[in-house]
Amino acid sequence: MSAIDPADYLRQLGEAGEGPHDIARAALMLSALDHSGRPLKGYEDHLADIAEAAEGEARLARNIEEGAHMLSSLMVGRYGYDGDRLSYDDPQNADLMAVIDRRRGLPVALGILYLHAARAAGFEAAGLNYPGHFLLSISSRGHEALLDPFNGGAALEREKLGAPPMMGTHLPEGAEHSETVSDIAVLLRLTNNLKLRALNNGERVRALEIAKRMVLIAPGRGELWMDLARLNEMSGALGAAQRAYEACLSLVPGGQALHNEAALGLHALKRRLN
Repeated sequence: MSAIDPADYLRQLGEAGEGPHDIARAALMLSALDHSGRPLKGYEDHLADIAEAAEGEARLARNIEEGAHMLSSLMVGRYGYDGDRLSYDDPQNADLMAVIDRRRGLPVALGILYLHAARAAGFEAAGLNYPGHFLLSISSRGHEALLDPFNGGAALEREKLGAPPMMGTHLPEGAEHSETVSDIAVLLRLTNNLKLRALNNGERVRALEIAKRMVLIAPGRGELWMDLARLNEMSGALGAAQRAYEACLSLVPGGQALHNEAALGLHALKRRLN
């Protein structure tokens, strides 16, 4: 693969829309921002190896159920990937380089690797909107299978989806927990994990950096600009906060709650600046 600056790659990704994208490479580029100078080749080779193996194994699958079993066997049996239950909140679990090194990660980080393998195998694959957890759907010729990457790639049935296995909670009534989400939404979920952990640890500068990355890959989402505005303001970067509020206002139609919130934030900020 040709060398490219990770920030440039992610900027182009954001300009390209919701996807589908080369999601594992995008997650690798997000990780590379935290590992300046570390060679990417070993990680790229690993992703290529997964893709080649998945493509080869898929030829033996006679139906989607066998395809799902093949993916789980490949990711768990051959490569050793599984959920990190011992240190779930470790930021490394949302850093793809560290996930590849440790073979452990959060549901969404592991899910990205499963998506990579599933697509290489020729399946349609997407993440699911599932509260507090991450599942993925793979399909072929109108038949679907659901997988839980965090729990050994366990196969699930859509009709029996209930509480996430780890969380022990009940889904809210009417929750749309089985709709597929875009690749950008999956990448945002990955990066949001890093941002929340930074905020919980009082690392405001780190949280601001992650918020900038989220805007980079999804520049058309007003709520991300609003979040960036607040974090900039909290950090004393008032000029940057003003620009972020203005970006939010340009993206969100007047009358919507977020537009009104951004307008109030910008008005209060301008009073501070004057």
